[in-house]
Amino acid sequence: MDVRIVDFPETKVAVLEHRGPPVLEYDSVRKLVAWRQENRLPADKHRSYGIHYNDPRTTPPHEYRVDFCVSVEHDVLPNPQGVINKVIPGGRCAVARHLGSRENVAAAAYLHEVWLPNSGERLRAFPIFFHYVNVGPQVQEHEMITDVYLPLL
Repeated sequence: MDVRIVDFPETKVAVLEHRGPPVLEYDSVRKLVAWRQENRLPADKHRSYGIHYNDPRTTPPHEYRVDFCVSVEHDVLPNPQGVINKVIPGGRCAVARHLGSRENVAAAAYLHEVWLPNSGERLRAFPIFFHYVNVGPQVQEHEMITDVYLPLL
């Protein structure tokens, strides 16, 4: 797997916080999509991210956390979907690209379990995050592109 070191820019995001079993993620994503559509934030101008606080393979379902995000330029106003403001901090990151289904993003495990121990790099105090490069109902599972960012010191 190809891993690059990049300087990720600080990015203001609108966030829908998902707490609970991964099988319920779709409900959280639907709320964020509804908010995104109401606020006219097209995918070609506003990137989609997921900030993954823990590993769904090893985390009890009731403790699982992920923030689903859309890059924004302005603050998020109070809304019925519960979307809030957050920031993905800028800084050095290792990045690897995953192609295909987002159900099991192998690049995340590779970065943590294979690349990091052999890299001489150290983790920064921010969780791994995904940039969902292409999103929407027209994107077939085999066409999905996900860039996985591992924040480094």
